[in-house]
Amino acid sequence: MQAILLTATGGPEVLVPSEVPAPRPRAGQILVKSEAIPVLYPETMLRSGAFPVPLEKPFVFGTQAAGAVVEIGDGVDPALLGQRVMVASDSFGTYAEFVCAPAESAVRIPDALPSVEAAALTMSGSVTLPLLTAAKLTGTETVLIEAAATGIGGYLTQLAKEAGAARVIATAGGPEKSDRAREFGADVVIDHLDPDWVDRLRETLGGATIDVVFDSIGGESALALLDLMTPLTGRMLSYGFLSGAPAQVTAMDLIMRGLTLIGCSGPAWLAGVADSRAAAMERAVSGSLTPLVDRVLPLDQAAQAHRILADRAAKGTIVLQPH
Repeated sequence: MQAILLTATGGPEVLVPSEVPAPRPRAGQILVKSEAIPVLYPETMLRSGAFPVPLEKPFVFGTQAAGAVVEIGDGVDPALLGQRVMVASDSFGTYAEFVCAPAESAVRIPDALPSVEAAALTMSGSVTLPLLTAAKLTGTETVLIEAAATGIGGYLTQLAKEAGAARVIATAGGPEKSDRAREFGADVVIDHLDPDWVDRLRETLGGATIDVVFDSIGGESALALLDLMTPLTGRMLSYGFLSGAPAQVTAMDLIMRGLTLIGCSGPAWLAGVADSRAAAMERAVSGSLTPLVDRVLPLDQAAQAHRILADRAAKGTIVLQPH
């Protein structure tokens, strides 16, 4: 079968198209014929070596895929055969024509949702819903959503007011992405490509404060935002570090301002994300979430997909399809 091997740690060029034997499902697994494979930002960090990968290279890369179940292993419900599902692999292997994954990871894709849209939506959408739950919005808050034109930020912006935000301030990179954030529901958009964007935010607030920060940028800007947050009730949800580093915030920084930082990671958090995948897809079917598909590329262009992500040129999820 056609697959993409991670041959080494490094740039996108380490992702190499290859022909490899098709896998067979073991007990508790299903075999899926891939229809749509999302290229996810965390995968770029795994490829680059920012996160360690405990597997001997080369191996078939990728963590999620959408497709039809064509074979099941021992102990798996036969009703899954023929079902269109979204799966998450616990051992990579999804950048391929056929994917083995734990049956328990399979979430049925609604009939009305195309596989490409399911693949584009599922990860970011399923992170968005727990983030909004953790924020505990009450209908009165001013919220700041970083990187609000794509991925998780785009979905947060779409749902923030429904979830209880009174005013949505967003950041986005450049005029085109700023326009998209406004289309998604942002009241004000600040260009975070401006190195002084936090100062622009301060001017925009005009003495008001931010109640909730959805922080995907991290780094030093997270610390700079603390002085713009509402004392005693302000909370920052830290779930990403597009800057290359997590939020550079200490306990004393928070204590002296009476603020809360909520870390959105770890096994318990990820379990909640997994539990939200079906709900995210149902929201796409209902129309409350618009799947953000940047483009669809052939599977053998996986390296090009990673280059586009590295250049911050994607306006949504890049989806790979086998020939």
